[in-house]
Amino acid sequence: MISRPPKPPSRPDKVSLWRYMRLFRKDILSAQPAKLYRAWMAEFRTPFFRSYLVNDPALIKKVLTQNPDAFPKSDRIGAGLRPLLGNSVFLTNGEDWKRQRRIIDPAFAGGRLHDTYPGICDAAAAGVARLAAKADDTPQEIEAITSHIAADVIFRTLFSIPIEDETAQEVFEAFRTYQRTQPILNLAAFVRGPAWMPRFFRSRTRSTARQIRTLITKLTQDRLDLIATGDAPDDLATKILTTKDPVTGQTFTLDEMVDQVAIFFLAGHETSASALAWALYLLATHPAWQEAVAQEAASFSGAFGDLSNLKQTRDVFRETLRLYPPVPMMVREATEAETFRGRQVRPGSQVVLSPWHLHRHTRLWDNPDGFDPSRWETENGKTCARDAYMPFSAGPRICSGAGFALIEGTVVLAHLLAHYAFAPVEGRDPVPVAHLTVRAEDGIWLRIAPR
Repeated sequence: MISRPPKPPSRPDKVSLWRYMRLFRKDILSAQPAKLYRAWMAEFRTPFFRSYLVNDPALIKKVLTQNPDAFPKSDRIGAGLRPLLGNSVFLTNGEDWKRQRRIIDPAFAGGRLHDTYPGICDAAAAGVARLAAKADDTPQEIEAITSHIAADVIFRTLFSIPIEDETAQEVFEAFRTYQRTQPILNLAAFVRGPAWMPRFFRSRTRSTARQIRTLITKLTQDRLDLIATGDAPDDLATKILTTKDPVTGQTFTLDEMVDQVAIFFLAGHETSASALAWALYLLATHPAWQEAVAQEAASFSGAFGDLSNLKQTRDVFRETLRLYPPVPMMVREATEAETFRGRQVRPGSQVVLSPWHLHRHTRLWDNPDGFDPSRWETENGKTCARDAYMPFSAGPRICSGAGFALIEGTVVLAHLLAHYAFAPVEGRDPVPVAHLTVRAEDGIWLRIAPR
């Protein structure tokens, strides 16, 4: 069995700017040098731009928690994702972002998580039923399976429709195409340049983004029509569309809601699908943990109030998010002069926060590259969970759906492991790469058999 989860190769410490840009465009993970797994900070300097990758927990806290307004999201991220996400909460800053969060956050408050729980369970159960046809101990591509389940969760909890709905299926297929054509970061995330600078979009990326937004517009308009007649179900879409900003008294317009639904799907579908696929792979290659999760799942009542009984399952999912954080890097921009570890950081500099490197940092974590869900009970694990673990970001900009995602991952894993056993396919070890999320270069292949 594999004792060390797969990790992409690192580039040499010194390469030309041209080669780095080519490597970066292909995959941002293998484009980085190995020294970033032990460095507290690294400066990347060219005649055209300057960026700083920060792993120092104190500096990360400063950027994300203590002074976040001085480090807004870099618009270089917007340059890469705006064709799909528009002016969504993932891309905005300042007062626009604060207004959007005031409207969105109540939908993911603790009480609302209880309301969304049946939709998560129904999607997990539907996934178990679909998997019966594939549980014949032949190699199966797992990312496609988890993508289907995660998309079903989003449609059931957001719009109260299953994945089998015609429009839902179209959105799912379009997103599956999109995620393979556009990385979460493109070169514009680092290169400052004029508005006319090419953003390196493939034509298929643009056309698929337009297709997705057209389909989401239809779903959103249909929901607004149901709200107007008083016939709308009490799901996440209705909650968000009817919530008034307590400061302005305004609700989202149709166009604004389309932007938000696009990021809900990206954050709630792509990230969950990635994490679930890696979790199943890690369990397949660590049979003792798989058996522990299966036994825990078999005794789970299924009630929301009993989720605390899925402790080992939850720890497996947390450990998966550590090793394979779905969003591997985040980019902020310094708006004022700062000093980081004795270096002057000028306004306009890019500040890169990398959960991928932070979660595997050799000076912070015990056994950083190993799969060990029991680490969360150790002193080192507890310390790192507080200071060096941010799969959902941190501070005011922490993902609104973080609690939702943890419940979803735990529940879906429990459903799957209660019914099926997963085993690796010899000679098909996955290679992590960063597309929209951290996926496997040629998929994750496992054998599935009924328990």
